[in-house]
Amino acid sequence: MVGGQTNRNSNGVESQQQKAPPEGAAAGHRKTLPNKYVLICGLLASTNSILLGYDIGVMSGAILFIKENLKLTSVQEEILIGILNLCSLIGSLASGKTSDLIGRRYTIVLAAATFLIGAILMGLAPSFSFLLCGRIIAGIGVGYALMIAPVYTAELSPATTRGFLSSLPELFIVFGILLGYVVNYSLSGLPAHINWRLMLGLAAIPSILIGFAVIAMPESPRWLVLKGRIGEARRVLIKVSDSTEEAELRLGEITKAATSTSNWRGQGVWRELLWHPSRPVRRILVAAIGINFFMQASGNDAVIYYCPEVFKAAGIHKRKQLLGVNMIMGMTKTFFVLVSALNLDQFGRRPLLLLGSAGMTVSLVVLGLGSKVLEHSKSKPVWVIVVCIVAVCAYVSFFSIGLGPITWVYTSEIFPLRLRAQGSGLAISVNRLMSAVVSMTFLTISKKITFGGTFLVLAGIMVGGTVFFYLFMPETKGKSLEELATLFEDKKHDGIESGREMSEM
Repeated sequence: MVGGQTNRNSNGVESQQQKAPPEGAAAGHRKTLPNKYVLICGLLASTNSILLGYDIGVMSGAILFIKENLKLTSVQEEILIGILNLCSLIGSLASGKTSDLIGRRYTIVLAAATFLIGAILMGLAPSFSFLLCGRIIAGIGVGYALMIAPVYTAELSPATTRGFLSSLPELFIVFGILLGYVVNYSLSGLPAHINWRLMLGLAAIPSILIGFAVIAMPESPRWLVLKGRIGEARRVLIKVSDSTEEAELRLGEITKAATSTSNWRGQGVWRELLWHPSRPVRRILVAAIGINFFMQASGNDAVIYYCPEVFKAAGIHKRKQLLGVNMIMGMTKTFFVLVSALNLDQFGRRPLLLLGSAGMTVSLVVLGLGSKVLEHSKSKPVWVIVVCIVAVCAYVSFFSIGLGPITWVYTSEIFPLRLRAQGSGLAISVNRLMSAVVSMTFLTISKKITFGGTFLVLAGIMVGGTVFFYLFMPETKGKSLEELATLFEDKKHDGIESGREMSEM
């Protein structure tokens, strides 16, 4: 059974399982508050995620003015919005190799610097093609940021608080979205040829701050061990642990896991991941790619990007009102992702993931039916509009409880050390590809089958997602990164363990 404590391997895994608990024990068994130094590092690394969140939030409002100023067609609108997500695929795929070569910390700096260039180009853009170029470059930076922030944080964190710390990127994405909404609302009164440029160009400010802040952070101790820099890794672990004893225990686990790859430089990873994966690696890959696929196939990014268009169709036409609804949605997301982050290490990943995906399904059904009513009603009943607004807020709330933060947590923690950076990059590249596909087709599909029909299709996708999570996603709370590999190794057969067995963990 996945997560079982009995060792069936002959390669020393049993001793790792016996050593893993002291990491949590040294921290105080039930400790829920992270070491202050770890918390600061996790916060600094995760601030990179503000860049994506800010773009999602600010673009949902800025596109109203860009369309007016640059006279865009609906196809150009979809391309402009979706190209950032599509190009973030490049950054995600490259980030694994980059972070293995130059380290996790400097990859964070690279992500911020790349987005900075893109933000400046977007803010100064005189035309559609110039603006598109800026979003392409910013997208590459976003791809780097999305992979490296949770991986760095997970590798720095103790098992007892890793769920909370690894979910911080989603918290900062949501905060960035809310910040984008606030900027939209604040600058909406300026002339249309000025306000959207300011909205997009202001993203350069957090990029600069992040680039300088990250330089003060330590390197990942697990990356240092891979490079044979044991003394530096020990010094970092002493800082991020609550005692020297705990640091030595963690160093022992990490060193043992990295023993066979002490001089490894990332070679052979793609072969092991894709061409000839072992049975455990195949299970890990299915779980990581699956959760990233459903995160974006759920339509979350598209709903946020095009929320003003949805509510315009529902009968809300004033821009201030549209942006005001956006702000309500942003505050709702921020609250619930914080609730989820604070409870991940107490309740576990799996229960919150299933709760969130089931809630998203119900919310999408209500939103789809409400939109259908409005589509066939000339009077646009106020109560139906209110129901749709509540359904959207419920949808983003359940996303923020489950898929939003937990996707980053699972992706950053289930891969073994030698595969973590490039495996996470591969999974997140699927995330970005799906985000691009959904964002670049949402309006076109909605025109064919209406917004109501689109939401009902997304509800069907989330039914499939909920079943997938039940069957394929094990519980990982409280286990060290080195111990997590055993969740996918202790098997008596080739099939992925059934949801019934997992629910008994």
